[in-house]
Amino acid sequence: MANSSIPDDSSRLRFGAFSLDPRAGELYKRGKKVKVQLLPLQLLGALLEKPGEVIPREELKSKLWPADTFVDFEHGLNTAVKKLRQALGDNPAKPALIETLPKKGYRFIGRLEPNGASVPRNPPPTAALAGKIFSIFVEEGTECVLAPVDAISRDEWQRLIALGDDVGVSMMIAHNRLLLIEVGKPVRVLSAEGPQGCLEVRILEGEHYGKTALLPRSSLR
Repeated sequence: MANSSIPDDSSRLRFGAFSLDPRAGELYKRGKKVKVQLLPLQLLGALLEKPGEVIPREELKSKLWPADTFVDFEHGLNTAVKKLRQALGDNPAKPALIETLPKKGYRFIGRLEPNGASVPRNPPPTAALAGKIFSIFVEEGTECVLAPVDAISRDEWQRLIALGDDVGVSMMIAHNRLLLIEVGKPVRVLSAEGPQGCLEVRILEGEHYGKTALLPRSSLR
């Protein structure tokens, strides 16, 4: 059980529900170690070195294989990308983390937290968030978040919470007035003018794909 928790270490690279320890060659998802081979982890490390930038295939070849190594590079890289996506649960048709640029290379398109911190040190001004894509984030151990679909639903939800009315909350979920969204799912900010500091977002993946909801700024990374 000792391997199920992640010590606080600023050298770890965190993005969404995941963290990578490049020194130990270990990947974690919400505190639990993910089984993945070394080569896909090295590929992830290379992509995280330049988040948002296209890393050419030839550059990845030089990083992942020594110069005197005789290997089917094309097959090896394609296999490493496939296994990495499987470990991250990233859909190649609608990627949220690893983007393929045909005949060019790959790019990490998730949100990498600076210095492994759990909260960005210099978050962008709220007004500048509209149009940007983030991943849903909460503290380790939580797999989903509840998000009201509009201000009316949010007020009703808060009232039910104050009353301790779990049945009422369950009914809101059943009628899709409260959306249960998995941590790590990508969302696009539509408006930063939501009630009480919430952001209006569109869900880009999963069961509630295409729907809008309200989320607090602190739940987006």
